[in-house]
Amino acid sequence: MTTTRQKVAGLPSGRRSKYVMLVFWLVLVAAAGPLGLKLTEVQDNDALGALPATAEASRAVERAEAAFPDSQKPLAVAVYVREAGLTAADRAKVDADRATFARYADGGQVSPPVPSDDGQALLLSFPVAGDADQRADAVAGIKDRLTSGVPDGLRTALTGPAGGEDDVFDAFAGMDTTLLLATAATVALLLLITYRSPVLWLIPLITVALANQLASAVVYLLAKHAGLAVDFQSQSILTVLVFGVGVDYALLLIARYREELRRHADRHAAMAVALRRSIGAIGASAATVAIGLLCLLAAQLPSTRGLGPVGAVGIVAALLAMTTLLPAVLVVFGRWLFWPFVPRYSPDAIGVDVAVQHGAWRRIAGFVGRRPRAVWLGTAAALVALSFGLVNLSIGMPHDESFTKEVGSVTGQRMIEAHYPKGSVAPAEILAAAGPAEQVLAAARTVPGVAEVGAPEPSPDGRWVRIAAVLADTPDSDAALEAVDRLRATVHAVPGAQALVGGDTAYLIDEKRTVDRDNRLVAPLVLAVVLVILVLLLRALVAPLLLLASVVLSYVAALGAAGLILDAIGYPKLFVGIPLQTFLFLVALGVDYTIFLSTRAREETARLGHRQGVLHALTVTGGVITSAGVVLAATFGALSVLPLVPSVQTAVIIGVGVLLDTFLVRSLLVPALALHIGRRTWWPSALARPAVRPVAASPLGRVPAAS
Repeated sequence: MTTTRQKVAGLPSGRRSKYVMLVFWLVLVAAAGPLGLKLTEVQDNDALGALPATAEASRAVERAEAAFPDSQKPLAVAVYVREAGLTAADRAKVDADRATFARYADGGQVSPPVPSDDGQALLLSFPVAGDADQRADAVAGIKDRLTSGVPDGLRTALTGPAGGEDDVFDAFAGMDTTLLLATAATVALLLLITYRSPVLWLIPLITVALANQLASAVVYLLAKHAGLAVDFQSQSILTVLVFGVGVDYALLLIARYREELRRHADRHAAMAVALRRSIGAIGASAATVAIGLLCLLAAQLPSTRGLGPVGAVGIVAALLAMTTLLPAVLVVFGRWLFWPFVPRYSPDAIGVDVAVQHGAWRRIAGFVGRRPRAVWLGTAAALVALSFGLVNLSIGMPHDESFTKEVGSVTGQRMIEAHYPKGSVAPAEILAAAGPAEQVLAAARTVPGVAEVGAPEPSPDGRWVRIAAVLADTPDSDAALEAVDRLRATVHAVPGAQALVGGDTAYLIDEKRTVDRDNRLVAPLVLAVVLVILVLLLRALVAPLLLLASVVLSYVAALGAAGLILDAIGYPKLFVGIPLQTFLFLVALGVDYTIFLSTRAREETARLGHRQGVLHALTVTGGVITSAGVVLAATFGALSVLPLVPSVQTAVIIGVGVLLDTFLVRSLLVPALALHIGRRTWWPSALARPAVRPVAASPLGRVPAAS
């Protein structure tokens, strides 16, 4: 293993091989850059709302597309409202709009307006013709017409699937660039504060930007030629992951390199030692996150499953760049990059304890070492107390609360709900065999919670019928969900009907069941994978179990703390996929920091004994791991620039969780637990046996000064 590490470390740090590495990356980036810029071309955002093909709502859509091929265009719904009652001028406006909208409608006709019972509203609904690009132009024309020549006091809005689709497109226009700039600016500022150097911060920032281009290129190729599903969510997470994790690895390597520059006159030798001693922790961290992400392939929800391989590609790209390109660049430029705090070689530094340079963390380690039992109990109690904030959160986000700003489709939906039966904005859709259609119709009318059942619409081939069932309650309410469950059970029981129930409410039911299944399967799988990696890395059983328990507790506390924040800013209703996705990131990324600490602790325990080894590791890694945690939390915070509430929720939960891992779990809980348990922490490895005695710290080796 050591020989392999030495060979790997020697490639980017060698006198000649460093230039070979730079040329390799120049060629790689030249090829990857143009491909990375094309990633948005292969986005398929339909996956964001897709369900497994086995879900009843999916099967209903498939049957509808096959049986009614000419009526599967997204519906545009124009709503007109005057609270004092519609006037003749209002009705003339609606009639004129109806005539204009015919040019955009599939089939060239728009049905007559539907009045509300209170006489205050009218609806025009029609399917929009054309492909995605043509629909975008059509909806723009519809919106222009809808807002022109409006009589004073008449309110108008465009909603329905076509309006919602256009709102999403408008909301995310240019957001990929905005997110990239926000992420890069955040990282740049934190690196500048960390290094207090006008030059050094640029090196990891540029390196991680190149890693991001490489990752984007690989994902593009996989999407183009291997069928990998990429959507806006996974592309956004890819950018944040590469920047956050890549900079973490850079901070760890540069901190170790700075140490070695004081012990070695030759910067090449310093980098070889630094890379050899840090690549194990960096590699284990990358493996934990990447394999954890790949566990998402076991999920059934397409948006969750697609995130796994995309994120894993990003982690591998960050690992490759930070262990090959970054060391080569640092060695090429030399010590002056650290100006004005240049680490100078000193023969006296060989064998000197670097802990003396970490005054603040020496004091923290001393505090933990004096009363470890009180520290870990107090820290655990604080995390448990934070977890009570979970009561502020609920699972299930209504569609009209998914944007951080008001959009036309949401406004229109609320206008409809105020003047029409609450379920009319999104009726349930029954698809059944034509033969027993009357029995299905009669059965549907008996279901409590169904306000109105329309006449059966036969398919062109006469084999199937489609029946609209208007619900008595708002489509995403608990009462509506229960009504659709009853409706399904009732129509399924009609002999020979082969009935399926689809629509928005049915979609929500199937989505929740899919997510519940994914949570039960993927979360334990992630924990098992992380445990195996920790066991292999630390060659112990007790320490991995402690680390895993600590990050699970941290996750629950993060949800609780985030619950307080999200409730305060008005977003306490979580999107159904958020708990699993944030669980994965916080467990995998939270273990990162304990990996950095525990691998150093294991190394130091072999030299100094258990107690001194743990405290020494906490002292020398404290500053760099804290900086890494702050960078990662702030990087995920950049997701809050996106105009979707789920992105803000992800940013808050992961940001809070990473900070808890950094400042409480890794700094206090884990080292205090390790000290309280003693050398049994490393059981069953040799470090757990009393026969192991600390040995004197061996000199790190003098090397001749560079000529």
